Amino acid sequence: MMKLCFAIVLSGCGVYDGSEIGEAMMTMLALDEAGCTYEIFAPDKAQFHVLNHLNGEAMQESRNVLTESARIARGKVRSLSEYKAENYAGLIFPGGFGAAKNLCTFAFEGASMTVDSEVERAVNETRAAGKPIAAMCIAPVILGKLIPGVQVTVGHDEATNEALRQMGAEPKNVFGPEVIHDTKNKVFTTPCYMLPDATISVVAACCRNLVAAILKNR
Repeated sequence: MMKLCFAIVLSGCGVYDGSEIGEAMMTMLALDEAGCTYEIFAPDKAQFHVLNHLNGEAMQESRNVLTESARIARGKVRSLSEYKAENYAGLIFPGGFGAAKNLCTFAFEGASMTVDSEVERAVNETRAAGKPIAAMCIAPVILGKLIPGVQVTVGHDEATNEALRQMGAEPKNVFGPEVIHDTKNKVFTTPCYMLPDATISVVAACCRNLVAAILKNR
């Protein structure tokens, strides 16, 4: 029997300007433990900016989202422009500020944000194919913008909840490694590091619970 293969979309490498590495790796691990496989994608574009993760200061250099994502993917990453929903069992977005800076502009524009055109295409094609879409941490704002009335969670961050409401989404509060499943839209979300007291074991539980929910309800 062929294993289910999921597409994971990264936004760079490093929590403050790219993908949250722990969330990305725990997603891969959870899929592997569940008997699934995965392929990794990222937009082939410049990051919004590059931050020094030691002191939080901006660095005077430019980096590419696809190239940086290759650090996490051990080189096995493809441009998001190559993604075809028909080839995958579902689409998953780990978090990190890169999701809010490189995959969309939520970090700078809030509810009036725009979504990267390739990200929007991938989401719309996956929805049209009737396949599940999952997002964690801050990444659910992407789905909040693209899917009218979608139910998502970003933990219980009220500022982000209010922005989601302004976009027309329906935020749900959770306080642990829970998963919100919007059955109508086949959307699965979990908070990970949006929980203020999250540890890496909590993040691992979020990712495992997310994968389990997808497989149970796909």
